[in-house]
Formats: sequence, structure tokens, C-alpha cells
Amino acid sequence: MRPCWLMLTSALFASATHAAPLTYEAALKLAANSAPSLEAKALDVRSAQASAMAAGRLPDPKLRFGLDNFPISGPPAGRFGPDSMTMATVGVMQDVPNGARRRAARDRAAADIGAAESSQVVEARNVRTATALAWVDLYFARRRLAALDEIATTLEPLRKTAPSQLASGASRPAQTVEPEQMVAALDDRRADLAAAVAKARAELARWTGDPDPEVAGTPPQLEIDPGALRAGLDHHPSLLAYDAMERQAGAEVAAARAEKRPDWSWELAYQHRDPMWGDMVSVGGTMSLPLFARKRQDPVIAARTETASRVRIEREAARRALVAQLDVDVADHLMHHDRLMRAQSTLVPLARRKADLERSSYAAGTASLSDVLQAFVALAEVRVDALDREADVVGDAVRINLTYETSNP
Repeated sequence: MRPCWLMLTSALFASATHAAPLTYEAALKLAANSAPSLEAKALDVRSAQASAMAAGRLPDPKLRFGLDNFPISGPPAGRFGPDSMTMATVGVMQDVPNGARRRAARDRAAADIGAAESSQVVEARNVRTATALAWVDLYFARRRLAALDEIATTLEPLRKTAPSQLASGASRPAQTVEPEQMVAALDDRRADLAAAVAKARAELARWTGDPDPEVAGTPPQLEIDPGALRAGLDHHPSLLAYDAMERQAGAEVAAARAEKRPDWSWELAYQHRDPMWGDMVSVGGTMSLPLFARKRQDPVIAARTETASRVRIEREAARRALVAQLDVDVADHLMHHDRLMRAQSTLVPLARRKADLERSSYAAGTASLSDVLQAFVALAEVRVDALDREADVVGDAVRINLTYETSNP
């Protein structure tokens, strides 16, 4: 009974822990400790390490047993005579691949470990980046929704004055439906933003394992140094993965070349005969003869060499793609930053000023309720757009730093 109680307590404690709002760093740490893809990559590394223990070792020996020289014709056919050479044989055989083949197997095993570790690092970076962007998306989705709700709250007292405006003759009957239309439009916009919150929460739950994540704190203030990022691209995990693939291909070339060297095997046998003749011991060996390399081993070597060349070329293509993508991402970030500055310094203040002026004019009787509502709806859209632009800038900084920095996994 006590173990069940402890398990239930642990489960409730874990649930309560996951229910707490996640800061940016807490979300990254939780994803690093719980992402299934990272667990799978860790298993790949352990699998490669376990396989390497057997690489390059001699194959298992073979047990040989049989009956030799049993007569099947002539006078002694089917029986053991006093002059029979029939003997029972038992022995052991061992195949010995050449040293180059075994070294190539060990090198391939080491390269497999390196490839698995490189893949693990790449996946860790992918998980970290995806989690960070999901956190940022949820943070700004929440802020957009809050900004729209704030505008809707401001509009509510004004919307309620529509019937009194009609009763006083200050507005035409058709104008009384405009507030409801604008409220409906805001409700549609709010539904879009609420859906964005749900989508961002689902994405964050995917990476952190928290079934209902919420964000806490503020996004990181990250600076982008394009020069430093370009200087470190040769150590980018995706390129290091190509280096591991190149080592694998090199081991395959060495293994193909080892086929041109002879393998050998030895055998030791004990032979038991009739006591009058005495027992015997036999020792022997065999050796492979790669005499037709031009049609057998050489084509395989050529194929493996071409594969190694392909990996080198693909690595260079990947490096160029990384450089180009970094330049594109930096250009987008500069553009997004410029748009954000324009929104914060010009668009939002102008929209707020216009809404305040329309409200003042409405109080003075020189503007209609429709004019005020339209100004506040426009302010809501501008504020949401400004948050979109801020989300782009923050998301760019997070993605660029986590994607291209060599210091992070």
C-alpha cells in the first residue's frame, strides 16, 4: 500500500510542478530533460558504443567433428577392419581476417559513434530552438490578446451610448448598428488571437511535455553579432555531422581496400583410430587468394571512393547554404527591427492620438460615435501589429543565436 501511495504523491507533485508557469530558461531546461527525440538519440549513441566493443575482433572459432576414411566399397565396406584407416576426428578452426579489415571495422565503429553523437547534438539544438520559439510565440500571443481585450474594455462604455444618441437625434437609426458591427469584428479578431494562443500552447506542450503550459517572465534580450556567427560556422553541428559521415565513408573505403589483402584461417584436429594404428594430430591453414581484383575488389573500392567524395561535396554545399541562410536571416532581422521601430515611434502613437482626439471630439459633439469606434478599432489593430513586429524581432534574435552559435547544443 505504501509504494502505491508514494507513486500517487509523486505523480501529483509532478503534475503540480508542470502546472507552474514556465520562464524562458525553465522551458528550455524542461524540454532538454523530457523531449522524446533526445531520448531516442541518446539510445542511438549507446547502441553505437555497444556495437563498437565487438568491432574488429576475430570471428567465433568453429568446432569440427566427423568420421574420416570409412570404407564404402571393397571387402571392408561397411565395417571396421583391423587394417582400417577409419578414424573419428574432432578439431577446432579459426578464421583470421587480415589486419587492415579489422582496423577498418574499428574505424567504422568509432565513426558510427561520432555520427550518433553529432546527430544527438543537432537534435538537441533543434529541440532547444523549437522550444524557445514556441515560448516566444505563446508569450506574444498572450500579449496580443490582452491588448485587444484592453481596447474592447475601453470601447464598452462608448458602445452603450448608442441608444441615447439615437434618442436625442444625434445619430441616424442606421448608425446604431455600427457599434455592434465593430464589436463583432473585434470578436472575430479576438477569436483569431485566442486560436493563436492555443496553437502556441500546443507547440510548447509538444516540446516540454507540460500538458497545459503557461509562460512567465519576459523573453531574453539577445544581441546578434553576424561576424562572430559567420566565423564559427565551420564548427556548426550540422557540418560536424557531415564530418562524421565523411569518417564513415573513409572507413568504408579502407574496408573495401582491405578486401585485396588475403585472409587466412587455421585448423587443429585430433584423429582417433584403431589402437593398433595409433591416434594422429593434424594442423593446417588456408588463405584466400584475391587474384581477380580488377573485376571484384577494385569496382567496390571505386564506388566507396565516389561516396566519400560525394559526402565532401555535400558538406561544402551545406556550408554555403548555412552562410547564405545566415545572411538572409540577418537581413530579415534588420528589416523587422526597422519596422518595429517605426511602429513604436510613429504608428502606435499616431493611432492612440487619433483615438483620443476622436473621443474628445465626440464628447464635444463634433464627432460621431462611429468615428470614435473606428479610431479605437484602428488603434487595436495597430497595437496588435506592433506586437507582431516585436515578436518577429525577438523570434529572429532567438532563432539566429540558437541556430548559428557554436557555444549552444
